[in-house]
Amino acid sequence: MRTIHFHRHGGPEVLEYHELPDPSPGPGEVLVRLTAAALNHADLWVREGWPGLNLEMPHIPGSDGAGTIAALGSAVEGLTEGQRVVIDGNLGCGECGACLAGQDNLCQDWHLLGETVRGTYAGAVAVPARNVLPLPDGFDEHAAAAAALVFLTAWHSLMTRGRILAGESVLVVGASGGVNTAAIQVARLAGARVLVVGSSAAKLKLAESLGAEVVIDRSREENWSKAAFAATGRRGVDVVVDNVGAGTFPLSLRAARKGGRILTVGNTGGPKFELDNRFVFGKHLTIVGSTMGTLRDFATVMNLVFEGKLHPVLDRTYPLRQAGEAHEHLAAGHQMGKITLAIG
Repeated sequence: MRTIHFHRHGGPEVLEYHELPDPSPGPGEVLVRLTAAALNHADLWVREGWPGLNLEMPHIPGSDGAGTIAALGSAVEGLTEGQRVVIDGNLGCGECGACLAGQDNLCQDWHLLGETVRGTYAGAVAVPARNVLPLPDGFDEHAAAAAALVFLTAWHSLMTRGRILAGESVLVVGASGGVNTAAIQVARLAGARVLVVGSSAAKLKLAESLGAEVVIDRSREENWSKAAFAATGRRGVDVVVDNVGAGTFPLSLRAARKGGRILTVGNTGGPKFELDNRFVFGKHLTIVGSTMGTLRDFATVMNLVFEGKLHPVLDRTYPLRQAGEAHEHLAAGHQMGKITLAIG
């Protein structure tokens, strides 16, 4: 099969487009012949590497994908060859206490597809059968791949962990990335009033099209927390969604009301920053972190996508062989939604 893989960490230049043998599905697994994969910031971080990350080389990145079941491992029931599916890249062991309790993203042996195991920048991938969801007839595979990780992440953060309620105000820091475009829609679907901070008029226009009621251009409002505070009648927002981290988190604490919640699932701007703890205890703030979501969350949110109640935003598609260019586009931060790869 044709793959994008790397033998060493580094920039986009380490990505190679070559053949590797097809994987074989083990017991309880299915082999998915992929037609679409989607990019995430995790792909860039895995390619660059970090201390303690020890991968079997060559490594294939990619956490999102959709395609057709090409083979079934033993003991697989309820799925058939030729069935179109989307992949949930969150890999729990299926046997530990957390997995058996339906909290598989807390699995002690948890992996993310494409992070510590070979992923979806390839012609095929073998995954546990529980990690695929059949696609409705006619549903686009690129849209499915684009939706999978980001809508799961946003749903688990806002609904399962954050427990947002109708009528609450939700401030999303970032207007055009995959998780944030999903978070805007999930918050609106829950009946929340959505405010968005973005870096350009074009990105804020996208946020408005997804349901944001208040948009704040941080290129004009350097202290955007003050603008958010004013937009809520000097009360502060109930919930802040901050997946940027460095450069934004201190302002997120300022924007929240007394008793508010700060939700975070990542750090696209950097993981380390100073935090003024007086805001945390003085305002009775709750900081809620989460990673991806559960199999139950995945089925719930993807069915809302299939029903057209949530819509993945697609930026552009590259051929698999141009994955390096796709990485450069993602790293530049100009994307308006999700970037996908066409495979095959």
